Amino acid sequence: MTNRIRPRPGARGAVRTTGRPSLPRWIYPALAAALAVGALIGALVGAATADPRTEQQKRIDAMQAADVQRDADQVVALTDQARRVRDLLGSTLDGLYTALPHGAAPGPLATAAQAEGWKAATRQGAGEFANPPSAGTAVNVARAGLAAGARQLDLAVDTYAAALKAGDDVRPALLDLASRQRDSAIASWSIGATQLDQLNVDTGHGHQHVFLPNQPGQGAMTADGEREGG
Repeated sequence: MTNRIRPRPGARGAVRTTGRPSLPRWIYPALAAALAVGALIGALVGAATADPRTEQQKRIDAMQAADVQRDADQVVALTDQARRVRDLLGSTLDGLYTALPHGAAPGPLATAAQAEGWKAATRQGAGEFANPPSAGTAVNVARAGLAAGARQLDLAVDTYAAALKAGDDVRPALLDLASRQRDSAIASWSIGATQLDQLNVDTGHGHQHVFLPNQPGQGAMTADGEREGG
């Protein structure tokens, strides 16, 4: 019987019998590099799609958004309020323009009953702006101008009522003061009305004109001529 020579382990021509082929050594670094690149890409994609803001910044943004909505709501409410007060003060201004024409000598004196009626209207109008709600600067400026105008007109009526009770030597000075207070009220209100008009435009409601009746030379701002709501 012929003896066969078995190849030594590791010798050329030897056959492995492990059951699965082994990978070349060079492939392991390549696999590691591929995994590293994949992890890097995943991290970059995650960073790009994640919200970069901190929790504190998110809270700040939410508060700012709430303030914007609050002011937008208050613009609507303040416009309605201004219209209501303007209509309330209309008859009082008509009476004062008759009794105290702007830039002219005083007209016939009103009666005490007429002055009391004016006072009831101006007191109510000024009271409309008591205890204002919290708002942003732009809304506060509009409200402050309207409120100052209403209070100044209320003061003008007080001065006129005092003139009715005063002697002939004092009455002319008081009537002149009441006239100037009335004009100051118109000018102050017009500042608030102009600011409110701009706020309505900024918040998408278009022009809203709530100016008090005024006359040339009173120093008041007037409506810009744009159509209402335009």
